[in-house]
Amino acid sequence: MMRSMLPWRRPVAPLLAAALALSACATVPRASTPIAAVATPADTYGDLFAAVQERRIFPDGKTFVDASPKRPAAAIMRDWRALGPVDDAALRAFVRANFDVPGEGAAPAPSAERLPMADHIRALWPVLTRPPLDPPAGSTALALPQPYVVPGGRFREMYYWDSYFTMLGLKADGRQDLVDAMVADFVSLVERYGHVPNGTRTYYLSRSQPPFLYAMMALSPPRDANEDARRLAALRREHAFFTAPERTIPMPDGARLHHYRDARDTPRDESWREDVETAKASGRDVKEVYRHLRAGAESGWDYSSRWLADGRTLATIDTTNIVPVDLNSLLYGLEQAIAAGCAAARDAACARDFTAAAQARRGAIERWLWDEAGGRYGDWDSAARRLRPGLTAATLYPLFVGLASPAHGAAVAVTTGRDLLAPNGLRTTLVATGQQWDRPNGWAPLQWIAVDALRRYGRDDLSAQVARRFLGTVEREYRASGKLLEKYDVEESRAGGGGEYPTQDGFGWTNGVVRAMQERYGAR
Repeated sequence: MMRSMLPWRRPVAPLLAAALALSACATVPRASTPIAAVATPADTYGDLFAAVQERRIFPDGKTFVDASPKRPAAAIMRDWRALGPVDDAALRAFVRANFDVPGEGAAPAPSAERLPMADHIRALWPVLTRPPLDPPAGSTALALPQPYVVPGGRFREMYYWDSYFTMLGLKADGRQDLVDAMVADFVSLVERYGHVPNGTRTYYLSRSQPPFLYAMMALSPPRDANEDARRLAALRREHAFFTAPERTIPMPDGARLHHYRDARDTPRDESWREDVETAKASGRDVKEVYRHLRAGAESGWDYSSRWLADGRTLATIDTTNIVPVDLNSLLYGLEQAIAAGCAAARDAACARDFTAAAQARRGAIERWLWDEAGGRYGDWDSAARRLRPGLTAATLYPLFVGLASPAHGAAVAVTTGRDLLAPNGLRTTLVATGQQWDRPNGWAPLQWIAVDALRRYGRDDLSAQVARRFLGTVEREYRASGKLLEKYDVEESRAGGGGEYPTQDGFGWTNGVVRAMQERYGAR
């Protein structure tokens, strides 16, 4: 039995076979704050910023972009330019004299005595919870009207797709107050900026992340008609953001699907040095490489063989050429949710048009992103005009949102059990590249996507196997180190590796998925 994830519970009209133009719906209001008007640290501090990042004054490039100035930026830059050439020690001293530099961020201290893992996670929620935020002048943090939960470690702010998986655990632990508060924060962000940013920092505003807002809303029933209307407006604005012309790729039959994108073509502020080095090594136009890197960051899979033209080397990244199956599956879910919301609001034209859009997207995904021989869903390469080779855990997204046909769902389940299921959880891909979203790593959000997807298509047996193997891995690491980690090696049952920064502990989405799995399958 396929279960609905829609935040509205009233029935919608039957699905229409043909796509209708979404322009027939009511006009979607524009964001009140133009993204181009919001400066990032790279914009504000120019050559000072470049010097700090290029010379690696802090081991983690995110440290400086999270710092807050102690006085106006113009005064800091005037004194910096008057200083003349300085060595690293003097540069570090200048930064610390002029900025409040953050520490390591939220992470619990491991204890010698191990509580049951569920109790440990319940004790973590207050550690990772932050009050409403009105940031100081010059801070890169974005204001948030309600309390929120951060992932932990270097991730000191709220993140978009992370938060859905965190909310699953909050709900399991009876923290509906925090679930509701975070949904309100995300709606506020859409109202101010036109989309949910990657994270709640100015330097993340030029991109979003996988659109899980409609699924979050399904965990948080609206309290009144006004809140219902604000949420529907936020979903429609998010849909407009993700389906804008610059994000659209026409398929061979004229159907339109969508890709990840970032509005900027510069190095990411938080990974400035890494991006400059990648672009330099590529031998390609650097702005093109920066766009692809930024789009890969929006995908949440930063980085993976999925986005690499040669399947192995980061310098070949070409993310914006790819039509990703996960993004388009989530947009199908978003369109279904908007249709249901419009039906509940008695807006028949809107409900009809979004229902048609969802049905058209479903047809395009089934035609162009399905690999019959491989028994998998994949990503379309618009340059090569074919599916990218290789099985990834993204194949489960069409099942997660309920768009896969029964036959395709059954085939994906077989492929998953045979090839993706490792001794200790679900593999992300079958390719070992050294990137963190590749083999042998397994990530909590993808474990949950698989667990929920397989259950939705009647494979409770395989769903339980994925959950129990992953829970065993998390439990073993917790018993050994007292930590819940951002990612795990599901082949060797140990901490995951790869990527641009050390494996983080804390950790929001792992906590959430573990508690949701425990609630479904038992604490042990």
